Amino acid sequence: MDRNDPGVEASPGGRWLEDLEAGLVVRHVVRRTITEADNVLFTCLSMNPQPLHLDAEFAAGTEFGQRLVNSLFTLALVVGLSVQDMTLGTTVANLGFGQVEFPRPVFHGDTVHAETEVLSSRPSGSRPGQGVVTFEHRGYTQRDDLVVRAVRHALMRGRP
Repeated sequence: MDRNDPGVEASPGGRWLEDLEAGLVVRHVVRRTITEADNVLFTCLSMNPQPLHLDAEFAAGTEFGQRLVNSLFTLALVVGLSVQDMTLGTTVANLGFGQVEFPRPVFHGDTVHAETEVLSSRPSGSRPGQGVVTFEHRGYTQRDDLVVRAVRHALMRGRP
């Protein structure tokens, strides 16, 4: 079998629609320590001038006493940590987020780990071989503090 042959489909790392049953919880092995560079780069790339993320002197005078990691970076990281185990090569499209919460702040040097729960899964009525899956992604720090919870809807491929 030649993997470069366009007629040969490579096996994706993600799970097919049929594997994503409600109640499935996956604790993702890969985790990530967030650096100052991560936070500054993401904040600048997203054109966010919030001094809570960029200005150490300003942030020192807030209730947090230091800069906060941009919450949208935290969300993107936690969803990204789930891709290898859940959706790599099996997602058709991200349909949106139903709810996103940031119960605690994240700081430079925090190590984030994640888990994903399948809340619901159903075949598509209009797209044969595909279906809609609702995931809940949860991110925690090294102290197991919940820092992000996000409900996400995705259009997923069925098993070929």
